[in-house]
Amino acid sequence: MGYVLPWGQMSFWGATVITNLLSAMPYVGTTLVEWVWGGFAIDNATLTRFFTIHFMLPFIIMGTSMVHLLFLHETGSNNPTGLNSNTDKIPFHPYYSYKDLLGALLMLTCLLSLALFSPNLLGDPENFSPANPLVTPPHIKPEWYFLFAYAILRSIPN
Repeated sequence: MGYVLPWGQMSFWGATVITNLLSAMPYVGTTLVEWVWGGFAIDNATLTRFFTIHFMLPFIIMGTSMVHLLFLHETGSNNPTGLNSNTDKIPFHPYYSYKDLLGALLMLTCLLSLALFSPNLLGDPENFSPANPLVTPPHIKPEWYFLFAYAILRSIPN
């Protein structure tokens, strides 16, 4: 079954359930929840903060991955055996840079051609069903994917 949540309230509800999990942490839970929420209620500042985190995280991961690859090229990798890994080092030569750029360019070309020439190829037909603001869409049933969160929250006394 489930209950009806208007489209505009889904993000507030999801943010409430997710951040309530933080309150289960001993000693620091309340402070974390108030910091994430930006106050005692979920408001536009909270959603902006969530959006910023979700937007920036892929770029942060990509940047740290690039730095990691650079250090692997320059210094080699460490190993737990304590053996010298100088023989495995690859100098950071333009050839490897060009190879990495070519791979990224091919991947970007595939992605752009998929997105521009056949954008609905990987889509869901449910996206084309007419909207009904009085019914929660079938792919958004709050109960099933937050069951673990409810189980955790219900097991902790207030």
